[in-house]
Amino acid sequence: MANVYLIDKKFGNNSLRIAEQDKDAEIVLVQDGIYLDVKKIENSGNKIYAVKDDVEKRGYTEILSKNIELIDYGKLVDLILANKVVNFA
Repeated sequence: MANVYLIDKKFGNNSLRIAEQDKDAEIVLVQDGIYLDVKKIENSGNKIYAVKDDVEKRGYTEILSKNIELIDYGKLVDLILANKVVNFA
């Protein structure tokens, strides 16, 4: 079971640092969380997701890192139900 971190704040870098220290973390960027600079944690071994609708609504599709998996709300629900949630939203 992973710890799923839901991060929605544009300035949630503290949340990212906490998640980075958790070897079981799966990070989900939602809403304005997609603007976060995740380059520092991309090599941490943590899985990073972003909600596709949030990325598209903000016109951020081309800028987002290739290491971030875009997911739909169905996948987000699956992650929430299957894991422990740590919410920074």
